[in-house]
Amino acid sequence: MNKKNLIGILAAGLVFAGSFWISGGLAMYWNFAALAIVLSGVAASLLLSYPYEEIASAVKTAKVCYADEEISRDEVVSSLIGLSVKSRMDGMLSLEKAGKETELPFLKNALMLLVDNFDEKEIKDCLKTEMSFLYMRRMGCERIFNTMARFAPAFGVAGSVIGLIGLLMGIENPQVILKHIPIAFISTLYGVILSNMIFAPIAENIRHRTRNELINQKMILEGILAIKQEQNPFKLERKLIAFLSPEDREQKSEELRKLTRRYIKMKKKEKAEKDTILHEVPLVKAS
Repeated sequence: MNKKNLIGILAAGLVFAGSFWISGGLAMYWNFAALAIVLSGVAASLLLSYPYEEIASAVKTAKVCYADEEISRDEVVSSLIGLSVKSRMDGMLSLEKAGKETELPFLKNALMLLVDNFDEKEIKDCLKTEMSFLYMRRMGCERIFNTMARFAPAFGVAGSVIGLIGLLMGIENPQVILKHIPIAFISTLYGVILSNMIFAPIAENIRHRTRNELINQKMILEGILAIKQEQNPFKLERKLIAFLSPEDREQKSEELRKLTRRYIKMKKKEKAEKDTILHEVPLVKAS
């Protein structure tokens, strides 16, 4: 999660909590029994719906989506163009080291397929299979949180019914009425807040991250196939900038030109140094 989102969440959360404080104090809206009814009901229904392993995987995926920084499309484009220039100058095998250094598992796998000389169809099949299974896993995680968002308001209503029943059972006792009225109203509030402020946003975040990751993987697939075909880096650049917004495209074109010139200059310098070393080595004359 980036800093702007975090600041926005903190600010909005403080305003939201402040509205409860202004309308009577935070303690007035706390009721353990109401919270227990909603959370236990959601947990029981979820365990009846999905295997525990899938629920644990969904929670882990949600943590990763919020904790890990998102890779931008600009970074993917720059990496692929750099790899294309490197492949053109040093050959395909030079990408093996780049594959070991990259932090993107999908790009690492793609480069290994490229270095191992898989043909285009095999590379495409392997990478598309990986993309398909990522989509299916993530959609499963999203579905679990959407299910929780759907169940929470229902158990909030169940808590209200429980509170009203308790209230009616002690209609002649003011103490019983005062005890059950908060449960009747606050449990509905908890259900709505948990559904629309916790579970549904987590599901939407998983969907958003999955969509962006699949776009990045599609870019990597196109880039790797272009490198396999030994396309000119400028042709690859024209293909990849289609994934970027119009305002970012001109900047990427200029970055490619600078990268290509810098890489060619570096290779010329290395060649000149090698030639100098060879000239300095004394020739051994036959006796």
